[in-house]
Amino acid sequence: MFKITDVRCEYKVNPIGLGIPHPRISWKLESDQRGVRQLAYQIVVSADEPGNEVLWDSGKIMSDASIQIELNSIACESGKRYYYRVRAWNEQEECTDWSETAYWEMGLLSPQEWEGEWIQAPGGIAGVGAEQCPMLRRSFRIEGKVKSARIYATALGLYELKLNGRKVGDSYFNPGWTSYHERLQYQTYDVTNLLQTGENVIGAFLGTGWYKGHLAWEGLHSIYGDQLALLLQMHVELENGEQLTIVSDGEWKAAGSPILMSEIYHGETYDARLEQSGWMEAGFHDQDRWHQVKILAHSKDILVAQESDPVRIVNELKPVELIKTPKGELVIDMGQNMVGWVRFEVEGEAGNEVMLEHAEVLDREGNFYIGNLRKAKQTVRYIMKGNGLEAYEPHFTFQGFRYVKLTGFDESKVRLEQFKGMVLHSDMERTGYFECSDPLINQLQHNIEWGLKGNFLDVPTDCPQRDERLGWTGDAQMFIRTAAYLHGTADFFTKWLRDLAADQLDNGGVPFVIPNVLGKKGGEEFKDQHSSAAWGDAAVINPWTIYLVYGDKRLLAEQYDSMKAWVEYIRSQGENEFLWNTGFHFGDWLALDAKENSYVGATDRDYIATAFYAYSVSLVLKAAEVLNKADDAVKYAELYCNVRKAFQDEFVTPSGRLAIGTQTAQVLALMFGLVEGPAKERTIRKLIELLKESDYHLTTGFVGTPYLNFVLSDNGYNDIAYKLLFQQDYPSWLYQITKGATTIWEHWDGIKEDGTFWSDDMNSFNHYAYGAIGDWLYRVVAGIDLDETVPAYKRIVIKPQPGEGLHWADGRLESMYGMIRSAWHKLDDGKLRFDVTVPVNTTAEILLPAASSKTQVTENGKPLGETGGIEKIEAAKQGIWVTVGSGSYRFEMEQVK
Repeated sequence: MFKITDVRCEYKVNPIGLGIPHPRISWKLESDQRGVRQLAYQIVVSADEPGNEVLWDSGKIMSDASIQIELNSIACESGKRYYYRVRAWNEQEECTDWSETAYWEMGLLSPQEWEGEWIQAPGGIAGVGAEQCPMLRRSFRIEGKVKSARIYATALGLYELKLNGRKVGDSYFNPGWTSYHERLQYQTYDVTNLLQTGENVIGAFLGTGWYKGHLAWEGLHSIYGDQLALLLQMHVELENGEQLTIVSDGEWKAAGSPILMSEIYHGETYDARLEQSGWMEAGFHDQDRWHQVKILAHSKDILVAQESDPVRIVNELKPVELIKTPKGELVIDMGQNMVGWVRFEVEGEAGNEVMLEHAEVLDREGNFYIGNLRKAKQTVRYIMKGNGLEAYEPHFTFQGFRYVKLTGFDESKVRLEQFKGMVLHSDMERTGYFECSDPLINQLQHNIEWGLKGNFLDVPTDCPQRDERLGWTGDAQMFIRTAAYLHGTADFFTKWLRDLAADQLDNGGVPFVIPNVLGKKGGEEFKDQHSSAAWGDAAVINPWTIYLVYGDKRLLAEQYDSMKAWVEYIRSQGENEFLWNTGFHFGDWLALDAKENSYVGATDRDYIATAFYAYSVSLVLKAAEVLNKADDAVKYAELYCNVRKAFQDEFVTPSGRLAIGTQTAQVLALMFGLVEGPAKERTIRKLIELLKESDYHLTTGFVGTPYLNFVLSDNGYNDIAYKLLFQQDYPSWLYQITKGATTIWEHWDGIKEDGTFWSDDMNSFNHYAYGAIGDWLYRVVAGIDLDETVPAYKRIVIKPQPGEGLHWADGRLESMYGMIRSAWHKLDDGKLRFDVTVPVNTTAEILLPAASSKTQVTENGKPLGETGGIEKIEAAKQGIWVTVGSGSYRFEMEQVK
């Protein structure tokens, strides 16, 4: 058996609305044989599904490429659908059947193709104030049977569309958050099945969102603009060939809505008494309370097609408990710190109001606690219309919460069944899984996953609950490799990185948050400040990571100028172009060796800055080599050597001791390869000494923590890495789990040992940065890694490092080529078992941690080397390296003591 599966275009199955002129396709291969590789492939693109009207035929291409194949020979047209199919040959010249026919469909590729106008509610009409969300509607007729129909839509603000009373699409928070002055996404919807013969009605709500609403802790609002507007275009094709176009224009009408306020941070107020029954359906008379819209002059040149996965309702949670607090508050517990909103039912008289307030934790007395939300209200108010059971969920707001305080409900009638927690996040495909024999570590993995869910809502935010929720660059670069294991993040970070490049300063500096809103519209904190080390380096680290994990060479090429600009910005700072010892830096943020009343750790900021300078230069060098930019490769190789030497001259004493004696200082020097020989050995010893002094507890902050366990495992101290992992008292990853955490905390002791809290001013209980330990769990404990010279796991490195405290661990990753699995189990008879799965068209280098080549190792019950698929066996200091082709393998050996 040899077949093609999972054919995709731009990471998606049958996407519509693409804005990429030359899409790329990828596929996976399956076989029941071992050691199978692709020898050749053929792609055929046609204008029709049966394939009769062929537009392009690649012929038989002798290549093992099966991912990211760019179709440069096709001139794609706006709105057109293209069908394609693939077949492949293996090295034995066995050919697959043709894949199932797949397709992609283009969006609108040029601003000139937008016929509609930006429309808005006129001022001065009832129900349309500064905070209120207007309704827009348009009635039109269709005479004939609809063959296909598409809506292309976007907004200044957020929008929600209805067509004949039914929601258009299943996504929320459209058009998403981008650097609105430079880039504004539009969405494409297939509405063929929502149209009807005769009268049809399009309806829309508009919300303030990130465009006009409040952002950041200084109470800033209207950062991008103070006018809400809709832009829409519908293309309809009838069975008789007739084409219709309905656009946003002066024919639309506007009115006030029941949504009196809907803000990202503050929640929503909804007065159901103001509902106009049937307003989005045929037959509604819109003469009363409806007014002609205004046309707003606004550019269409900034429009881009949807790039990232849309935000959807991905989970529904049922509350686990109804609580009466010591203060007498009525509170429901969702059982999980989540992000989204509550869908609920309520019954009462017209004008009765219920209120839902949202919080992450209860205080140590068991009372509702919202101190850490700062100015964010996270409050939903619903005013009843009074005609029986009413159901409601918000529109343009989301909350970060586990607990919900209920006010105004009839306590005698409250039932858990009337509430549901609707979990929303960018709907990225789940790709990675990890589990092991220890329930606390499994809970840690759960918390990492839910930290990602809560903070990957269109942009990678720091936290989802307080008056912040911003795309902090430092958090994003620290966590990206963990995220790329758990979910398919290529599209998500492609969008965000394009915004980073758009917001990048002319001198190459990088704002602290992307999209950049700090210091705007009167904001004073961080005004004129930008470009912190380890934060701005996201401009380099993140595109390189996406290239490594997904083989996305196109994104790397797109971001290359941004990567270079960041390095050249650093180079231009200060008198010494090889040291970064100027400017503002966050340092080792929230490290435990910080001085009292400071959030900045004790590691010298210039030290951190120069270390990351060297690291970013090394990655730009690698990118130049990948992109065949020979002159740049020479230039950055020389720069890297100079920065590395400057680092050593400045921060390493003649005896080989680092001048900075913190855990993070040792970690960065080792992780980034800035010390060698005796200096490296001394740095390792110093790190171990520091850990012993802290009773094997970390003191690292945001900068040092992601690399700490890697440095230990890579330098022969895997046992200490495991010891750190298993600590349960403060400070440790498991401490917060013993305190009931279901997501990752911002502080190691967000809840202190006596049950009190860290300061209200900065104490998020859903902050994924320290969840970067997941990367070590997947790459070291489970052992799934890649060879950087052959990206996207084309050449897999399986190198698990079992340790004390775990009896087994199992990691799985759905890569671009297929499922990779690495699992190990300590058997009762003293042996160690490894189970490895390698996808077709890849190879794997597997390290079996046996004592030597003489150690008895079996594969599938036979002596090593006597089964198929094994290409090479090589003894090494760490054990035995085995090179294998595709297939599933089971190795058993004596455990190394």
